[in-house]
Amino acid sequence: MNKIVELIKKLPKAELHLHIEGALEPELMFRLAKENQIIIPYKNVNEVESAYDFQNLQSFLDIYYRGAEVLIKKQDFFDLTWSYMLRCKENNIVHAEIFFDPQTHTNRKIDFNSVIDGIYEALEKAKKELKISSRIIMCFLRHLDEESAFETLNQALTHKDKVIGVGLDSSEVGNLPIKFKRVYEKAIKEGFITVAHAGEEGPPEYIWQALNFLKVKRIDHGVRCLEDKKLTEKLRDEQIPLTVCPLSNIKLNIFEKLSNHNLKKMLDMGLRVTINSDDPAYFGGYLNTNLIESQIALDLTKEDIKKLVVNSFKSSFLNEDEKKRWINEINILN
Repeated sequence: MNKIVELIKKLPKAELHLHIEGALEPELMFRLAKENQIIIPYKNVNEVESAYDFQNLQSFLDIYYRGAEVLIKKQDFFDLTWSYMLRCKENNIVHAEIFFDPQTHTNRKIDFNSVIDGIYEALEKAKKELKISSRIIMCFLRHLDEESAFETLNQALTHKDKVIGVGLDSSEVGNLPIKFKRVYEKAIKEGFITVAHAGEEGPPEYIWQALNFLKVKRIDHGVRCLEDKKLTEKLRDEQIPLTVCPLSNIKLNIFEKLSNHNLKKMLDMGLRVTINSDDPAYFGGYLNTNLIESQIALDLTKEDIKKLVVNSFKSSFLNEDEKKRWINEINILN
């Protein structure tokens, strides 16, 4: 086996860009559909997997939202999150920062408390039994209006002990970050950390807006930043993290193939790039697979891999002592 692949498997890792609804594996989807008497348009697991041939972000989201309809009870959200935490254990992920999309569920009349409590209880179990730390980030759906985002933020105010930050996801093109400026201002006043998806399908201007109007601490995706020299310099000089998701980018046709991805170029330019799995049940790979396939396609060195993993801890919302502990552990591994 490739020595770098061996290293990837044994390195402790942090994952910073993971949508919990995107970790809904077909087997669990079928089980929950049956339990909750939800009709899904697939006869078997193979039929589901063959539907995962996406043309763009929207074609993925159409299936993603359809899959999420099977999630009804608190136990469903617990089971979904626990299944992802078991994958974390397999991938040697020791810290995960998880996105969830409350509006995907509350718009179906699912109780906000059922969603967050199910997720949180599974994460607490993982902390005790698997020794995996975690944080929860609540995302607003950018294709919905500002009023809906405010309603969601208000629902989260009684869960500040569970939710540490807010993010922005869903269909990017035409839904500018500035649309949510006032919601983010309130979120910051309430003590939430802010992040946002920007510069995946949308242009560099969306990244500028996320930085200037939403005051984000991290850019999720951000792969189109290199189209703007001034933006690239700002991201490099201020070491603003980019949570890149290579297999997702290929599956959604942001890049034609992995060998064309600009990840290595961004890394070489000194940008604080991290690797993540995004929606792994839909995009064909959890974190180790993203790292291994990127290593092979882009000829990443051992130093590149360690840098990417160190960047993930540096960019996490862990406290400084915890970051140092994991980074020291990475540095002594060969």
